[in-house]
Amino acid sequence: MISTALRASTAAALCLAASSAFAVEKADVLNTYADIAAAKYDDSLLTAKILQAAVDALIATPSAETLQAARDAWFAARVPYQQSEVFRFGNAIVDDWEGKVNAWPLDEGLIDYVDASYGGATDENAFAALNVVANPTFTLSGKTIDTSDITPALLEGDLHEADGVEANVATGYHAVEFLLWGQDLNGTEHGAGNRSWTDYATGADCTNGNCERRGDYLKAATDLLVSDLEWMAAQWTAKGDARSTLLSDEDAGISAILTGMGSLSYGETAGERMRLGVMLNDPEEEHSCFADNTHNDHYYDGLGVQNVYLGQYVRVDGTLISGPSVSDLVSAENAALDLEVRGKLSTTMRALGQIKTAAESGFSYDQMLAAGNAKGEALIMSGVNGLIDQTRSFERAIVALDLNNVAIEGSDSLDNPNAVFQ
Repeated sequence: MISTALRASTAAALCLAASSAFAVEKADVLNTYADIAAAKYDDSLLTAKILQAAVDALIATPSAETLQAARDAWFAARVPYQQSEVFRFGNAIVDDWEGKVNAWPLDEGLIDYVDASYGGATDENAFAALNVVANPTFTLSGKTIDTSDITPALLEGDLHEADGVEANVATGYHAVEFLLWGQDLNGTEHGAGNRSWTDYATGADCTNGNCERRGDYLKAATDLLVSDLEWMAAQWTAKGDARSTLLSDEDAGISAILTGMGSLSYGETAGERMRLGVMLNDPEEEHSCFADNTHNDHYYDGLGVQNVYLGQYVRVDGTLISGPSVSDLVSAENAALDLEVRGKLSTTMRALGQIKTAAESGFSYDQMLAAGNAKGEALIMSGVNGLIDQTRSFERAIVALDLNNVAIEGSDSLDNPNAVFQ
């Protein structure tokens, strides 16, 4: 007869063997992460090409309808791209590239005409009101720059971050956004930029001058965005450098995932993109200030963090990409902690969803930022607090996974608020 103790020890051994057989391997988690990155950048490229076609149509046949179609395509292109931002911070290849496609805020006077209230050159930026669209040449560090032919090479080679000033953003989604919407002159009142389609018209219908050059700039910026996304999408293919680097060291790869999740949640979104704007009551701190799309920027950044933790991403065509995840790794070490993280991610998404719903119902993010708007501040700070809270649980997960090379980026708005006003 088999003793009770032997039965118990045998059962325990069988359970351990079964658990080991189904244990999640770090390599599998990294492959899921890379597969999701590949899908997100492919979707970003796909939607950018649709935007490119819409821009070509606007330039060829300017009208209110073709301008609106280009704006709609820009909105759609932002959805997968914002979800890809979680791959920043931990992946140097993404962080080194990201400034070309998503840099903000920008001194829009570098690109095109602006309202008189915008002002001109400043001590910080001599090119803040350069207006490349209106000027076929300018001088940079004693060198004459020929802008008579506005090309992608000109934008990325001579104009982007001209004179070493980060606010001289000449490329990427936000340069295209400005060219489609124009300045938002509504302050903390409702309303986005209101550029007319006639800014791209020909002949006597052209408004604000230089319509053909404006179209050239818009096309060059959009074409460059597509080529930049083509490059990044290639980095996550089976033999791409981003995937190869990630998979070359499993512990470093898992650390990269947590670094990206934590830094995007805490310093970048909760701090620089949300809390700072509330502190300054400044609509210029909106991530998409021309199109008033900031509520979606925050929402899809949050969703990007959630779907990386869970190892799930729904592509623009509805296809689900899923596999072993960080959640599985955390659960294997501490099931209660995994449930905590999942719960906090859900709480954050509810808070960001409430901001999104309010904005889409007519209470725009501009208005939420207004001084004394308690309802708006409460909405934004609910998102901020959710992002901070989930980051604290990420930090616990980092300890549980025994990761020693994770540095989550901070923000003065969260860590040293007094410095914001100095």
